[in-house]
Amino acid sequence: MLIHQISPLDGRYANSIAELSKYFSESTLMRYRLKVEIEYLIAMGKEKGIKELLPFSKNEQSHLRKIYENFNSAGGEKVKEIEATTNHDVKAIEYYIQGKVEKALHPWIHFALTSEDVNNLSYSLMWQDGLKQVYLPMLLSLNKELKKLARKHKNRSMLTLTHGQPATPTTFGKELAVFYSRLDRQISQIKVHKLLGKFGGATGTWSAQIVAYPKVNWLNFSKRFINKLGLKPNLITTQIEPHDSLAESLHQVVRVNSILTDLCRDMWSYISRAILGQKKVVGEVGSSAMPHKINPIHFENAEGNMGIANALLNHLAVKLPVSRMQRDLTDSTTLRNQGVALGHSFLALKNILKGLSRITINKMNMSAELNNHWEVLAEAVQTILRKSGKTDAYEQLKELTHGETINAESMDEFVSGLKISDENKRALLSLTPENYSGLSSKLVDLI
Repeated sequence: MLIHQISPLDGRYANSIAELSKYFSESTLMRYRLKVEIEYLIAMGKEKGIKELLPFSKNEQSHLRKIYENFNSAGGEKVKEIEATTNHDVKAIEYYIQGKVEKALHPWIHFALTSEDVNNLSYSLMWQDGLKQVYLPMLLSLNKELKKLARKHKNRSMLTLTHGQPATPTTFGKELAVFYSRLDRQISQIKVHKLLGKFGGATGTWSAQIVAYPKVNWLNFSKRFINKLGLKPNLITTQIEPHDSLAESLHQVVRVNSILTDLCRDMWSYISRAILGQKKVVGEVGSSAMPHKINPIHFENAEGNMGIANALLNHLAVKLPVSRMQRDLTDSTTLRNQGVALGHSFLALKNILKGLSRITINKMNMSAELNNHWEVLAEAVQTILRKSGKTDAYEQLKELTHGETINAESMDEFVSGLKISDENKRALLSLTPENYSGLSSKLVDLI
């Protein structure tokens, strides 16, 4: 039962990340390893310089590919049964394939490879597919929603806070457009980023391959093979692919999470200020003690999950490129957590989308908050005074507004007494906190 799982991703949140879990389970890792081994076997059969292994017919290739395409739970259990004896997960895959093919092919399975040749490609394919097939579409949906909300509310004026203090007004739509623009930049980088793969044997030298078949161009063979899998060849490595490209990809998700954490905290603050409300859900309880509450739980849940995700992602990105000499096994246990990191990130995306779907604009509170802070027009007034050549413009407005409560009447009285042109005076007298938002609405049109 789900209530007995240690990880909340496999328990409480299992249904929320079901789309992603199929890319990062132990069974999935086995399937990717099988794919690498089988495709390598087929590729060797096509290599004219390897005369002892004849090319596979289309039917034979199809039969071989079914070993990984039809891999299921029963197959996974069989691999684990073999691993219980070998105490080596990749060797268990080799033996599993041997049990599926004729004996004459046994010597060619995992031929001249090291485990890392299979693992680095498998883990990279897992990450790439999970990222591009599941995580990225959800991120695009979230950014699409931000764009829609930004355009809908591009003219909705609101007070800003800098250092927690009232500052120059903006519009709600413009603030959302900022997050859309930031995310759009990261999305572009995620889309074009390519993960690297190695296939050079025990120490990245193709030594065993060269001894067996010195006339085969193993560099070109490896490049073709890695490219066909959808990865970019890295030909100069130690035993392990050094994970630099993976670290770059991990950091892209870190940046997305950081941007979205910023969004969640802002949304939380807007709700706390009561300028945003939240739709009621029938039967939902906000507090076990205070019946009136509708808590911003989706933004809070997302923030918490992104914190966990970034802790893991940052550790992976910093640890994986570092290895003792040719390699050690610290990367093996660490890599197994890449799905956990992306799982928490994915869960956060879903919660932010839920949170955004529930927000409402409290127009009355938003306007009232603005109209309680006429001092924010001090910036505009002192700027006009500077334009008019007043050397003490800033000081005049500081004396009027610094730590003081200003309203429409006191601002009108101050502006009316200024010795400036009628044109400038009319411009200032026409200002209100609600219409002093500059190019905010036009900026939204840029997204």
